[in-house]
Amino acid sequence: QVRLVESGGGLVHPGGSLKLSCAASTSGSIFSVSAMSWYRQAPERQRELVAKITSAYTEYYKDSVKGRFAISRDNSKNTAYLQMNGLEPEDTGVYLCNLDASPFRDVESWGQGTQVTVSS
Repeated sequence: QVRLVESGGGLVHPGGSLKLSCAASTSGSIFSVSAMSWYRQAPERQRELVAKITSAYTEYYKDSVKGRFAISRDNSKNTAYLQMNGLEPEDTGVYLCNLDASPFRDVESWGQGTQVTVSS
């Protein structure tokens, strides 16, 4: 079983920055073949994919965060990151990390989430 622990959330003013981390307690062989994603869950809204990085380091971003957010990964530390700049109130929500090792391994896991609040 893979355990994901997010950190780095908090309260920030509009225009501010935060860097989220997602540490995976798993073998390096599973982490390195996994796609790592960040989702956002805002009140009364559906969970949405914000950013994703594949095992091949291909990146995907939700349109509204392109140019402001950057996803990265460090396979030596089994950790994924989300650098968030130019934060807006609409970015507020719980940010959840997801690990998906398919099609290489039948392993998927979610973290508990970290709260990001953007408010003046």
